[in-house]
Amino acid sequence: MSGPQRIVCLTEEPTEVLYALGEQARIVGISGFTVRPPIARREKPKVSAFTSAKIDEILRLEPDFVVGFSDIQADIASALIRHGVEVWISNHRSVDGILDYIRRLGALVGVGAKAEVYGDGLRAGLDAIAARAAALPRRPKVYFEEWDEPLISGIQWVAELVRIAGGDDIFPERAAQSLAKGRILEDSGEVVARRPDIILGSWCGKKFRPDKVAARAGWAAIPAVRDGQLHEIKSPIILQPGPAALTDGVRAIAAIIDAWAAAQPPTADRTRG
Repeated sequence: MSGPQRIVCLTEEPTEVLYALGEQARIVGISGFTVRPPIARREKPKVSAFTSAKIDEILRLEPDFVVGFSDIQADIASALIRHGVEVWISNHRSVDGILDYIRRLGALVGVGAKAEVYGDGLRAGLDAIAARAAALPRRPKVYFEEWDEPLISGIQWVAELVRIAGGDDIFPERAAQSLAKGRILEDSGEVVARRPDIILGSWCGKKFRPDKVAARAGWAAIPAVRDGQLHEIKSPIILQPGPAALTDGVRAIAAIIDAWAAAQPPTADRTRG
């Protein structure tokens, strides 16, 4: 077997990818926030959070490859590199980036061909959802809320998945901002002004509260609030830049948009803003 044999995954997405590729035997440590696949939590040692890690425990596992994500894990990576550990930190933020990440990870661990097949299957699934969405009589305007205090709108891959599923993210300019601080809404009136038809909430591990959202000052005028179109998307299936978002996450969004479209009266004004 070629490639690294003792891999530590500092976030969930490499764990999910390696299990999907049938390479889970190589994983010797995972993030404590890992929930997919569920079996990983039962059979793999948990050695990191997101911004911190048990460096001594990781070193005792004698990893020959560690996979992390973004500058937020730079300190973890630096500590491991100083101990001679090979570390790969990815920083993908888009749907294409996720697919490329899957293929690169597969190549780095010596199973590039399997990763290509897996990535192609994920792309085909997205294309099928997009083709179905193209037949919708009207595309809803969608506000995706990643956090409520302060209000943070959705990141790039989320906005792209909303579009694939048949909707239009109301803050595309903010979705392009890679860091959460660039997606903070200083004025909740911005959401009111853009009049979303659907509000999706995924509060990063905290339960979404539609009642709390609907009670915000001035939000009763929003079509989504008026029509009761406030829905939770569970954070494990949408806020990780990995396979879950491209499968369960986008399908959950598509189901909400399909149901919304089916409920629209035939004579609805499709140009309503």
